[in-house]
Amino acid sequence: MSATHTSLGRGRDRRLLIGLMFVGFISLGLPDGLLGVAWPSIARARGVGVESLGTLLIAFSAGYLTISVLSGRILAALGVGRLLAVCASITGMSLIGFATVPLWWLLLIVAAALGAGGGAIDAGLNAYAAAHTGPRVLNWLHACFGVGATLGPAIMTATIATGQPWQLGYALVGGGQLALAAVFALTRKRWEDGAIAPAAVPGEAARHTSLRATASLPAVWLSILTFAIYTGLEVTVGQWSFSLFTIGRGVPAILAGQWVSLYWGSLTLGRVLMGFVAGRVAPRAMLWAGAAGALLGALLIALGAGYLADVAGLLLMGLSLAPIFPLLIATTAGRVGRAHADNAIGMEIAAATAGGALIPWLIGQAVGLGGVGLVGLGIVIAATLYLACYAALSVLRQPAA
Repeated sequence: MSATHTSLGRGRDRRLLIGLMFVGFISLGLPDGLLGVAWPSIARARGVGVESLGTLLIAFSAGYLTISVLSGRILAALGVGRLLAVCASITGMSLIGFATVPLWWLLLIVAAALGAGGGAIDAGLNAYAAAHTGPRVLNWLHACFGVGATLGPAIMTATIATGQPWQLGYALVGGGQLALAAVFALTRKRWEDGAIAPAAVPGEAARHTSLRATASLPAVWLSILTFAIYTGLEVTVGQWSFSLFTIGRGVPAILAGQWVSLYWGSLTLGRVLMGFVAGRVAPRAMLWAGAAGALLGALLIALGAGYLADVAGLLLMGLSLAPIFPLLIATTAGRVGRAHADNAIGMEIAAATAGGALIPWLIGQAVGLGGVGLVGLGIVIAATLYLACYAALSVLRQPAA
C-alpha cells in the first residue's frame, strides 16, 4: 500500500512539474509579444526614437547570452527549483520595471536583467527537460513558447484598445511572473526528489563538469554553430518575409501579415503534432526531414512563382522547422555526453540568441545594398547552411562512456 501511494504521489508530482515547465515556457514568450506592440508607446514615454529598439534588444541579448553560457554552472550550484524561483522573480520585477523606470538608461539595465532571467529559465528548463523527459515533452515545451508569443500581443493590444496605459500590460504580466516565481519556490524540492527520473544516456552517469572541459569538445562548437544558423533561419523567415512580399512582390499588407501569422502558427502547431509523433519516429529521421523540408520551403519562397508558392513555402518551412530546436536539445547528451549536457545546452541557447539576432541583421545589410529581393536568396543560403551543419552533426561519433 505504501509503495502504491508513493507511486501515485510521484505520478502527481511528475504531472505538476511538467505542467510548470509548460507554464514557464509560456511565460518566456510573453515579453517578446508585449514589446512589439508597446514599443512605439515606450519610445515616446522615454523620449527616444523608434530606432532605439535595436539598442534595447542588444541590452536584452547581452543579459540573455551571458547567463545562458553560465547556466550549467548556476544550475549545478542552485538546483533547478531554486534557479527557476530566483530567475522568475528577476523577470517579474524586470517586467514591472519596464512600466515604472523613468529614464532610458535605467530601462536598458532593466532589459539586461530581463534577458538574464529569461536566459537562465530557458537554459535551465531545456536542460532539465532534456535530462528528465523526452522528445515529446520537449516539442510541446517549445510549442508553449509560441503560445506565450501569441498571447503577449493580445494582452498589450487589449490593454491599449480599452484606453488603459501600456504600463498596465507590463504590470499584469510581471505580476503573473512573480506569482509563478512563488509557485517555483514552493515546489523547489520536488524538482530534485526524483519525481521525474533522469532520461538514460547509455553508458553514462549524470554528473557535472567544468565549462572549460565542455568548451574543449569539437561537437559542442559544431552544435553551437548549428543552433545559431537554425535560429537565424527561423527568425529571418518571420521578420523579413513580410517585407519581401509587400515591398518586393506587391502583396497587400493585410494579406502578407496573415501569411506571416500562418508561418508562426504552423511552427507552433507543428511542435504540438510532433509531440504525438515523437517516440514513434526516430529523432534523426525527423531532423533530416525537417532540414530537407526547410530547404524546399526556402526555395519555394525564393522562386517568387506566385501567391500559392509563397504560402506553400511559408507553411512548409513552419512545419519543417517545428521539431528541429526541441529535438536538437533532446539529442545534446548523445552528442557531447551526459556530463557535459547542461553546460552544452546553455551554450546552445546562447548561440541561438546570437544567431537569431546576427543572421537577420546580415540579411538586412544585404537588403540595404541590393534590395529586398535578396531576402529569398538569404533564406535559401541559411537553410542550406543549416542542412550542411546538421549533416556534419549526424556523422559525429557519440562520446565514449
